[in-house]
Amino acid sequence: MPTSQDMTTDLGPGLLDALQHQVAVFARRAEQTRLGGVGQARNSMDRAAYLLLNRLDQEGPMGVKALAAGMGIDSSTVTRQVAPLVDSGLVKRTSHPEDGRAVVLQLSPRGQARLDEVRSSRRELMRQVTDGWTQDERESFCTLLTRFNSALSAWQAGLHPGDPQAPTDS
Repeated sequence: MPTSQDMTTDLGPGLLDALQHQVAVFARRAEQTRLGGVGQARNSMDRAAYLLLNRLDQEGPMGVKALAAGMGIDSSTVTRQVAPLVDSGLVKRTSHPEDGRAVVLQLSPRGQARLDEVRSSRRELMRQVTDGWTQDERESFCTLLTRFNSALSAWQAGLHPGDPQAPTDS
């Protein structure tokens, strides 16, 4: 089985240098534009808020610990990031249906409407940025970016390719 050193040699330092440079450029441009979308919704929701609202929309109401675990961040960070979302009415705190003492976070109707607006704006930005790409190119880029994000997440968690716990491409 090839070692990481073998793979690095096979890839060549030039290709790895180009890859790390393009990732750095992408990160800078993504932060500058926040990939926020077009029109009035452009840059109107920060990344943390978008990711939290999106997770609540996709997975439903949940507690802070579950939300933090699902996002791979600390509970105190989620608590700090959720507070302004609750204050602005985008997220509601409700009692857990099975344990009234516990609190769950839930996307409010206002939060759902705002998330839908931002998603639509970001979707339009992606359409414009990839205008001229074929459907296959868009799908390939999405697949590879998803795979890259999964590998980076695994690396941050201390897992390496081939580890049984390492995430797959999904």
